[in-house]
Amino acid sequence: MSNSPTPRQILETLLPPLRLAAAYSKNIQPVIAACPEKTDQQNHFGAALSDADLSIQTLVEVALLGAYPQIRFYGEEYEKTANTKYFRAIDLGPDGDYLVTLDPIDGTRFYLDGHDNYQIIVGVLNQDEYEAVLAISPAQDCYYYALQGVGTFLGSLESSLDQCQKLQLENPKPLIYLGWGLSDRLPDIGPAYQINDLKTAYTADTFAPNINAILKGEFAGAILESGKFIDGAAIAFLAQEAGCIVTTFTGDPLPPLQTSQNYQRPGLIVATSATVHQDLMQAVAQHLLISAS
Repeated sequence: MSNSPTPRQILETLLPPLRLAAAYSKNIQPVIAACPEKTDQQNHFGAALSDADLSIQTLVEVALLGAYPQIRFYGEEYEKTANTKYFRAIDLGPDGDYLVTLDPIDGTRFYLDGHDNYQIIVGVLNQDEYEAVLAISPAQDCYYYALQGVGTFLGSLESSLDQCQKLQLENPKPLIYLGWGLSDRLPDIGPAYQINDLKTAYTADTFAPNINAILKGEFAGAILESGKFIDGAAIAFLAQEAGCIVTTFTGDPLPPLQTSQNYQRPGLIVATSATVHQDLMQAVAQHLLISAS
């Protein structure tokens, strides 16, 4: 659409209210009580729902409707908030008619258990690919953002986009993040790596890094059974713009967003180098692709 804001303008518009959302989430984390858990999720990370999810989504919706009343918007809690009906659409549009997405608390289970590795993630999606992603880590006082073809940048929460520094991923640990649902299907990646299996490594009292830790050099790679538009696929875009290799399980480029189903991309491999990518490809071919055939 000719009158649509640019992806950068959308990030700049949302950054001030997102700072407020970050402060809110951080301040109430010690005392927040969980709402009833979602019943349509297969794991307890996706099932967790907090007051913060609903409140932050409402704040972002108000900001978007005030600034860009004709914009497309899809938030994780779209079925529960009062503002969904006011947006023109919640799905992908034609080229240039951007869809803004939101995960108000990515890692709600981490958040409810008192850990600091939760995020607020905003995406700007074109029909085929992300145009921009902004991911705030409230408890760590920082955020990452990326614009397509420009790179990924890191700054403190009070930094403007221009003040952020371009991210360089150097000397990552030989640790591989394994997404939920893969632990029984991918038991081994080879002697060069250790596995961070979210399903088995995490408890309320035991901290386990989420996939966003790849942006800090804590992972050499990641394997995801799927990547939701609002979180996993958005983090993969940040990693790709930071120099990572991101492909399907078969090593192909990711399919256009418009070909995806249920707001998620199929299985993803994220690797910080060509060597790591080759190793993960071999492990996936040996365990996941063979078992699927």
